[in-house]
Amino acid sequence: MILCLDSGNSRIKWGVHDGTLWLAQGAVPHARLGELAQLPTRWPEVSRVMLANVAGEAAAHRIEDALGGWRELVQEVKSSEFAGGVRNGYRQPERLGIDRWCALIGAHAMVAGPLLVVMAGTATTVDTLDDEGAFLGGMILPGIGLMLRALARETAALPFANGKHDPLPRCTDDAIVSGVLEAQAGAIERAFRRLPGSNGLCVLSGGNAARIAEHLSIPYQLIDNLPLEGLLRLAQESSV
Repeated sequence: MILCLDSGNSRIKWGVHDGTLWLAQGAVPHARLGELAQLPTRWPEVSRVMLANVAGEAAAHRIEDALGGWRELVQEVKSSEFAGGVRNGYRQPERLGIDRWCALIGAHAMVAGPLLVVMAGTATTVDTLDDEGAFLGGMILPGIGLMLRALARETAALPFANGKHDPLPRCTDDAIVSGVLEAQAGAIERAFRRLPGSNGLCVLSGGNAARIAEHLSIPYQLIDNLPLEGLLRLAQESSV
């Protein structure tokens, strides 16, 4: 049994897999990561712990401390030149964010063909994967919340908007929210047009994925917790 942990900027997502299916998945904010201490009691059969962490070394240590007796089982995954059927085209492969790397591996394992892999969380990442599993490059832009906070913080008159999307907004809150969502969707659609081949698909994951997806005019699929899927593939690959 495998525990996979995706430690992002805001939350730690976790999933327990028995080799056939996910038995449970969940998430805790970093401020409450002590709740992870419940996992060894709930799932004592776990024999491996796979960790993808972008929240810094201190967060990794806190996660290991919370896991108590499982500390020795933790394998912190790093980006590499090749793994899980994906070839890393970054100029410095080890500098690719591990959440992006795991999401690419998970997407490639689950969906055939050229893919645009979008992780929509605190930041939005938009990565291009060809049908042979080569990561060709990608973009990072502020996520929805960051864009909204930037406008509220860095301008004198604009609020932290609580509006709705409208093709022709007629109030400030709607204008801000519509602009942010259109910016996210527009960046994704521009990247999609550069996908190699003619049968591409956009795969989206993350807390804001569904909110962005409803404004896309390209073929897409929502998949929960893509980095966990990638971690699972890496664990299975290393056990062969």
